[in-house]
Amino acid sequence: MTTTATERRKLGLIGPEVSPIALGCMGMSGMYGATDDAESLATIHAAIDAGVNLLDTGDFYGMGHNEMLIGKALRLVREKVVLSVKFGAQRGPNGVWLGFDARPNAVKTALAYSLKRLGVEYIDIYRPSRLDPSVPIEETVGAIAEMVKAGYVRFIGLSEVGPETIRRAVAVHPIVDLQIEFALVSRGPEAKIFPVLKELGLGATTYGALSRGLLSGSQPAAAGDFRAFLPRFTGDNLARNQQLVVRLKEIADGKGITSVQLAIAWVLAQGSFIVPVVGARTRAQLAESLGALDVHFTAEELTAIEAAVPADAIAGSRYDERQMRALDSEK
Repeated sequence: MTTTATERRKLGLIGPEVSPIALGCMGMSGMYGATDDAESLATIHAAIDAGVNLLDTGDFYGMGHNEMLIGKALRLVREKVVLSVKFGAQRGPNGVWLGFDARPNAVKTALAYSLKRLGVEYIDIYRPSRLDPSVPIEETVGAIAEMVKAGYVRFIGLSEVGPETIRRAVAVHPIVDLQIEFALVSRGPEAKIFPVLKELGLGATTYGALSRGLLSGSQPAAAGDFRAFLPRFTGDNLARNQQLVVRLKEIADGKGITSVQLAIAWVLAQGSFIVPVVGARTRAQLAESLGALDVHFTAEELTAIEAAVPADAIAGSRYDERQMRALDSEK
C-alpha cells in the first residue's frame, strides 16, 4: 500500500489546511553537499503525488536556486501546493553570512524577487527567518501585512522567535504559525513557546526532527555540508551523541520501523497543531519519511522513548554559540 499524506492539519485558527508532514527543500540546494536537480524535481513531484501540499523554502537557500527549482516543479501544479517562504538572511557571493535585514523596504524587495524566481503570483505563507534585532517586529510584520492586502501574500508566519515577539507580532496582524526546531533531542519550545502558540491559536511548523540527520546516523559530507560546523556533529559531542543514536535504533528495530520514522512519528504524536517539516533530497528518503504516518505509539511507548533518549542527554547546542545568542527563541 502506498503511504499518502492526504490527512490534513490546520495551521492555527485561520491558516490553511496542510498535510501532516511538510517537505523541506533546503537540502536540494547544496546545504548538505552535492545535489541533483533531476532527482530533486522528481522528489517534489513524488511528494505532491503522495498528498504532501506544504513546501518550505528560503530565498537564501542556494542563493535563489531553491526557489527557482521549486518554481520549475510547480509550473503545472501551483494550486495544489501551499508555499512557505523565509526571507531576510544576507549572504555574499561566496556564501558567507552577512547578517539579517527585515526593514520594510527590504521585506518588499525580497518578496518581489521570490515571486519572480518561483514564477508565482502570490506566496501562501511569508515569514522572516529570524528576528532582525535592529528592526521592531511590528515594522516587519506591518510590511508583510501590506503585501497581504495587495494580494502578494496570503498568510504571515514567524520563525525562531520567543513568546514576547510572538505576542507583539499577533497584535499587528494575524499570524498562522511559528517555524522552530523541535525534536526528541531539541525540546526547548515545550516550556514557554508552545503554550503561547496554543493560547493564541497558532500552529507550529517544526524542523529538525532528525536533528539534521544526527538521529538517523547521517554524517556530514566531505565538502559543502554545513553540519561539519555544528556542535552536535563535532569532536567528543558526536561520539557521545552516537550513543543516543544506537538507543534510538534499538527501539525502532523493536517496533519494526526505522530510526527516521520513529523520530518523525514522535514529533507527529506531540499534538495536531504541529506539522513537521522534513527534508528529503531523494524519492527514497521521502518514502521513508512518509512511512512515519503509519506509525502510532501507545502512551507507554512514548514514555519509554523519552526515557531512553532524554532531551538533556544530547551533547552540544543546535547551532554554534554565536547563532544561539542571536536567536530570539532562545532568550
